[in-house]
Amino acid sequence: MALPIETFSNRLGGFTHFKALGHPLAAAAGAKLAAKVRAAKSAAVYDPSGQLPAFAALHGLRPGDFQFLFAQDSLAVGRETLGVRARPVTDLRESGADALFIPAFGGERLAAQIAALIPDGCEVSTLDEMRIPERLLTSKRDYLFKLNFATNFAFFRDQGGMRTRVCTANYWGGYGAKSPFLWCRLFGENGETLADFERPLGAPNAAVVLDSRQIRREFNLPEFCGQLFMSVVNGAGHDIVKYVIDTFGDDDMREDMRDGGGAPGGGSSGMHLSCTHDANAWPADFYAGLPAPGEGEKVLLWVQNSHPAPIAPGEVGLNRMGDDENIGWLREEIPPFGSRAVDVSELLPDAKWPEQLEIRAGKWFVRPRYEVVSRGGRRRVNHPNVERVDLAHDEEIRRVAPLVGKGFILPAPILPVAEYASECLPTPMSRALQNIPAVAVCRDADGGEVSRTKLGALPRNHSTMLELSAGSFPSGYGHAELLYDLEAPGGFLDGWLHSLFRYSDRASGHGADTSFGAHMFNIPITFRGEPQSYKGPPPGLSTRLFLRLTPGPAEPFCHLIYPVSGEWRARSDTKLELKDAQGADVALREIQIPANGSRLFHCAEMFSPAELRAAAGGYVLIRDATCRLFGYHGARVGGAAGGFALDHMFGF
Repeated sequence: MALPIETFSNRLGGFTHFKALGHPLAAAAGAKLAAKVRAAKSAAVYDPSGQLPAFAALHGLRPGDFQFLFAQDSLAVGRETLGVRARPVTDLRESGADALFIPAFGGERLAAQIAALIPDGCEVSTLDEMRIPERLLTSKRDYLFKLNFATNFAFFRDQGGMRTRVCTANYWGGYGAKSPFLWCRLFGENGETLADFERPLGAPNAAVVLDSRQIRREFNLPEFCGQLFMSVVNGAGHDIVKYVIDTFGDDDMREDMRDGGGAPGGGSSGMHLSCTHDANAWPADFYAGLPAPGEGEKVLLWVQNSHPAPIAPGEVGLNRMGDDENIGWLREEIPPFGSRAVDVSELLPDAKWPEQLEIRAGKWFVRPRYEVVSRGGRRRVNHPNVERVDLAHDEEIRRVAPLVGKGFILPAPILPVAEYASECLPTPMSRALQNIPAVAVCRDADGGEVSRTKLGALPRNHSTMLELSAGSFPSGYGHAELLYDLEAPGGFLDGWLHSLFRYSDRASGHGADTSFGAHMFNIPITFRGEPQSYKGPPPGLSTRLFLRLTPGPAEPFCHLIYPVSGEWRARSDTKLELKDAQGADVALREIQIPANGSRLFHCAEMFSPAELRAAAGGYVLIRDATCRLFGYHGARVGGAAGGFALDHMFGF
């Protein structure tokens, strides 16, 4: 069963109570509170906020640990929690309890409301005893304020010749934050704390880089493979910590890690090179888009516990998409904040690419990583996506089609066809979805249509993979648009069209995966929050994308797509703002992308070596006030033994 915690609502956004309960700095105090309840001779719980199940799950409160349960809500009287039936709070005085636990922040106010009902000599405890230090709060007045828990986890490794690099920018400063800083805790494989540290976020829009090699040296750490917990303090504008993770092979990258460059260097084989998007900070019940291993491959799912409670054996499992009967359950306990690499073939021995797998996560972890290890030892890292449990068929999508043109579009690169193979595997991202009615349109970089393939209403358990790079592309590359096929009989329309896209270098064999979902783009009319905006209400008709610079010799590149659902401007007016580590402007380039077209560029071609040196440790801010672009960032190390990385970008 899933953890009894509320994490996210598509209407209200993310919730903070579970973050407050599970914060690493609150874990010890939470365990102490649970122990205090167990130690009482006659313990009572008063739960007007309904947070007892979440606290119990995360901090080990069990049936039999308390004797009385009292409710404020008359409709909650008689309901059973942890084996105890709730009584009206008016019965509290007669209970004779010697300890009263109120599982709520701001519990003193709740205790004051019922002071006349509390038995004499009864010790009162509340969640206020597990508050994190006040200096780590953005708002001291409202403890559950969203920006008090602007947190996220990152897969973080410096082990076996592999290292990771987390990059973001101080976009909170761009929204007016004063003196924001980052508080971090590095967890090892078994959930042990390896290091606590803080980093000032610098000037507004300054670059932020956390490099595993540098942190390992700073704290004199042995090799590690775990996760990095990050919390932004004194933030503004966004309660989401967005970032990019790059993974490098130690023997493949220069030891010079000055966090900048992008200019090509020498002596690299590029065997281990990948990049992925942020972890989406709210644990989910299910994730999808996990590929089964191909011939000669091993697929490792990184299960990284996001909570201060152990994941018991049998709590996390895998199944083939569409098969709810044959589930491979993980039979190993994972300690609080611990990490395990799970070989998917040990749970589902016969699953083979292009089959896709569903992760039964039970809200135990944020969006996880998976790692593909090829026959030659090359590795690449990507993420599955949240599979939603709140969607149903939406006939309104068909009804508004005349108003929104192509409507939902999932754009993805078709890399230069002479060098790369590009493939598409549509993926179910809703538990209710029964089929995927899709059509794939391949376009040249200039926007012209190269091919159109109707896939029909693909069943939930399909393994239909489409080759995108087989056509004739006058520009040498282009992009694909995955659209709803509204003519497919019985098509399931939920507004959550997703796909896994897979790329492989024809010379080296190195690969990259990326996955994302469809949105509406570049129409002034709106539909259920679309076209989305980075900040503020829809429609989103502008662009603000983060393109990190990678350390040499991995040369960063970018693939920008200008998707248009209806009719919009004929060409984009796109500015590439090269910024240094402090967020200061170094250089500006302007490009135009035709509507329905795309533009692939390498930073070393767009900016001079001197400009890139001046921007070392910085990034490129991609701005367009005239249209919404969708972008993919990558890195490449050339040569037959080289490698590349690719994933979608984030905006702020």
